[in-house]
Amino acid sequence: MLDNLTEKFDSIFKKLRGHGRLTEENIKEALREVRLVLLEADVNFKVVKDFVEAVRERAVGQDVLKSLTPAQQVIKVVRDELGRLMGEGEDNRLDFGGRPPVAVMLCGLQGAGKTTSCGKLALKLRRDKRNPLLVPADVYRPAAIDQLKTVGRQLDIPVYDSQPDQDPVAICEAARRFAELNGYDTLILDTAGRLHIDATLMGELVRIKESLAPKEILLVADAMTGQDAVNVAASFDEQLSLTGVILTKLDGDARGGAALSIRAVTGKPIKLVGLGEKMDALEVFHPDRMAQRILGMGDVLSLIEKAEAAISRDDAAAMEQRLRKEGFTLETFRDQMQSIKKMGSLDSMLKLIPGVGKALKQAQGSQLPDKEMNKIEAIINSMTPEERRNHKLINGSRRVRIANGSGTKVQDVNQLLKRFTEAQKVMKKMQQLGPKGLKGLMGRGGGLPF
Repeated sequence: MLDNLTEKFDSIFKKLRGHGRLTEENIKEALREVRLVLLEADVNFKVVKDFVEAVRERAVGQDVLKSLTPAQQVIKVVRDELGRLMGEGEDNRLDFGGRPPVAVMLCGLQGAGKTTSCGKLALKLRRDKRNPLLVPADVYRPAAIDQLKTVGRQLDIPVYDSQPDQDPVAICEAARRFAELNGYDTLILDTAGRLHIDATLMGELVRIKESLAPKEILLVADAMTGQDAVNVAASFDEQLSLTGVILTKLDGDARGGAALSIRAVTGKPIKLVGLGEKMDALEVFHPDRMAQRILGMGDVLSLIEKAEAAISRDDAAAMEQRLRKEGFTLETFRDQMQSIKKMGSLDSMLKLIPGVGKALKQAQGSQLPDKEMNKIEAIINSMTPEERRNHKLINGSRRVRIANGSGTKVQDVNQLLKRFTEAQKVMKKMQQLGPKGLKGLMGRGGGLPF
């Protein structure tokens, strides 16, 4: 996500750190490069001009130039201004006030990911203890209604039974009556899109808005389209008065133009971002955290939230009890890995830890974390239950069988067993040291080999 932008900012800041003392000329040169980086990322030119000027005014102040760490002060200024640019400090929460069922209307052009975003949003709301009903109101795109019904079945979320020959406004009105009678508190309206904006499309969306009075009108915009997404947002906002934006495909090769421009140009907040193809890959947008990610500072708060959402306190307590009873075996290690995978891609999670994303990029030729985890899991799954509980049973012939069964090499099995043996020793030391064991080990440079 925005890796190219992060890499270029890092290169600029590295030059700044090379100067013991900063001058206005140093900062002017750095800001010239920042300007080029943002323009290359397809950020709106007026937004770039205002951003660079805001950073310059703060960066050449005496508090920065006379500080002991002027380069770090400039980086902080850039972080603050990036966060401000994307709406830091503003309330971007979804509004569900009013009498239920509350309507949430999703609109946008074809291909932006509206239907998938409807499913992702419904899943998120259900986890937030709401009771959503999906409403397929796109009667033009072939199989659009069937697609939403398929998404609903996958998530076990109800979908109103509309037909392609119905009027979209009539569908939404009938769905509202159905929701009132059946106790649904949220309507998620999947409206029609076009390849481009036209009067017919806008007229229909305006009629739905007037009839349903949705609390939220969210534009689903493709982050991959960069500046075009900003232009689309401005056009939809003019007709519908958007309440916010869902930015999709931010996990792809997004240059960053949409994320950095859309709020500044339209004044509408980015409320949610899609960060993957899985249905749970929809996150609340935090401008300050996104600014930190762009600058390679990680996002520990988001990592903690992912862990809390994926692993319940009961599951964590059960795992702790099992470790105490059975010890650290290949079986418990595999189960821990599976719990971690519930949080999403390990590659994306590691990038949330400050400094790790950059280190991974520099590790040329090494296995990507997700691929490595999949290989380890395949090896462990090829073992018998007895072998997983007691790895000392695994002799030469068993190693050959395990390698063949997992599609790996005997060297891979040997390496796993060697690293696991080292990890067991560390775990025993941690148990002997008690609750402060991990802190003590880390202080002496220790850590799990895995």
